[in-house]
Amino acid sequence: MSVWDEVVGQERQVEPLRAAVADPVAMTHAWLITGPPGSGRSYAARAFAAALQCPQGGCGTCRECVTALSGAHADVTLVATEKVTISIQEVRDLISQAASSPSQGRWRVMVVEDADRMTERTSNVLLKSIEEPPPRTVWLLCAPSPQDVAVTIRSRCRIIGLTTPEPEDVARLLASRDGIEPGLALECALAAQSHIGVARRLARDPEARARRDQVLALATEIRGVGDAIFAAADLVEVAEADAKAATEERDGAERAELLAMLGVEDGTRMPPALRAQLRQLEEDQKRRATRHKRDVLDRAITDLMSLYRDVAVVQTGATVRLVNVTHEGHVRDLAARTTLADTMRCLDALGTARERLAGNVAPLLALEAMALDLRPHGPVGGTR
Repeated sequence: MSVWDEVVGQERQVEPLRAAVADPVAMTHAWLITGPPGSGRSYAARAFAAALQCPQGGCGTCRECVTALSGAHADVTLVATEKVTISIQEVRDLISQAASSPSQGRWRVMVVEDADRMTERTSNVLLKSIEEPPPRTVWLLCAPSPQDVAVTIRSRCRIIGLTTPEPEDVARLLASRDGIEPGLALECALAAQSHIGVARRLARDPEARARRDQVLALATEIRGVGDAIFAAADLVEVAEADAKAATEERDGAERAELLAMLGVEDGTRMPPALRAQLRQLEEDQKRRATRHKRDVLDRAITDLMSLYRDVAVVQTGATVRLVNVTHEGHVRDLAARTTLADTMRCLDALGTARERLAGNVAPLLALEAMALDLRPHGPVGGTR
């Protein structure tokens, strides 16, 4: 067993990381691990952190490996923001920790799993620590691509580029680690387009699979303006409900913990001097919910793009495997009723919606425009 076993389908890509663990000459003070969503870049960073602390170079079973992977190791700091951006104060706190020597491990490892969520000003704060790191401190930054990180940061890092793993590799991981039936594991790996986290959620949660089926049904349910408006509203409502379900219980626990720490009973009048702390917590929770909602919507649009991609495969006669194998009938029906030009137009509309959501356009407005563009056009697909 090794910490690298679950870095799926990236044997060649992680070889420089393994070499750096084995040979100090190959080691550098800052790394940027990039790869598409679901490629395992965050896990690769954690595996590297564990291997750096492990006396055996990443056995996967010793105390150093287990605590580093879980985030409990005293000399491994993991940052995975649930907000839209990483704040300057969070980075300053990281720099302060990075300045201290390792307390028990061989390295002080700073893992920033969402380095692409740093603004330019925040990146400038981090720059000096990466340019002149303390001895035995290593920075591991993760981002979808090198271009998502400020050029001043990425120019000082060694870049490791991960790729999208094969669905079969993801399916084997789900079967061996989570005990998922192999057929279902492969179906979910294909539907998730090899995104390991999404594949696991689909495989373990029948409701998640049902929600995905509901999203894919939009491709044939939108016939006119009214259908488009209702479909957009439904998508936003589902995202808001999902965000509320995912954050409500945690929000309440965080609020109760803060009030207990401040010595204030819930429901009583809070002293003015303490209100700022509660307000800060509420703002952080709101940002977290906003990010979760946008992530849900982005995933829904990605799922729709996979369906239209399959339609294009059928329309062009390409000999590649469908992503949505359990929806093949739906795909072929849609392919027969529309043209390739229709399919390309719909894919463009979905891509534009993703860009608008990333640019902070109001979700309902972005989705209404998207849904209107998904309506059938012309005599083959129907009329406006």
